[in-house]
Amino acid sequence: MADDDITKPKRQIEISADGPYTVTGDIPLIKKVQVVSEMGEPLTWKKQVVIETTSEYCLCRCGHSEDKPFCDGSHNLVDWDATERAPTGPSEHRRAELLKGTQLTVHFDLDLCTESGFCGNRNFSLLEGALDTDDIENRTLTIHMVEHCPSGALTYQLAGDQADVEADLPEQIAVTTEITSEGPIEGPLWVTGGIPVIRSDGQPLETRNRVTLCSCGLSKIKPLCDGCHRENNGKQI
Repeated sequence: MADDDITKPKRQIEISADGPYTVTGDIPLIKKVQVVSEMGEPLTWKKQVVIETTSEYCLCRCGHSEDKPFCDGSHNLVDWDATERAPTGPSEHRRAELLKGTQLTVHFDLDLCTESGFCGNRNFSLLEGALDTDDIENRTLTIHMVEHCPSGALTYQLAGDQADVEADLPEQIAVTTEITSEGPIEGPLWVTGGIPVIRSDGQPLETRNRVTLCSCGLSKIKPLCDGCHRENNGKQI
């Protein structure tokens, strides 16, 4: 092992008490925007730009920074609730079986849901359990929807497998933009690739392939996003 590998900071996100997310290990930071249908239904994500960073940087958690996505110290000047209430146990202990077919089983963890809208369209909703996953076209659509769920609240297993199938996502943080009927709004920070997230008390959250972190300061399950940024149409971009 090379010396620089030994001294290189570990890739992780640490939460500061009443403060920002401290990102170490030279984790790439990008911008992504939702791609929606003509009916406003989320379809996929589109990469926009790479944001220049140093090997360590701090991201806003209170939602008031004038230099977003970076922290500018505004958390010290505003009244906000920084309490971390997100579950720390394994998602597999909480999730429920949503759809089950001979080829595919879909699970749903309500505690992780951000209501991002990738789980349905005008014809059907995965959450209503109305899709026949034994049909190849339906099964393909189901997999597409599940893999584009940013929070990982939706997961799937193929028949005969014990472990979830996960999309091959890079180690990176995406500053997301959601497209609504009122225009684009700021979305959560989308962390992918199994990057550890450490609470301010030193306790780690479950390390997962997909995690959405609150960046508006309103979530009731901080540090995770719960969709509260959409209140009052969210912060327009």
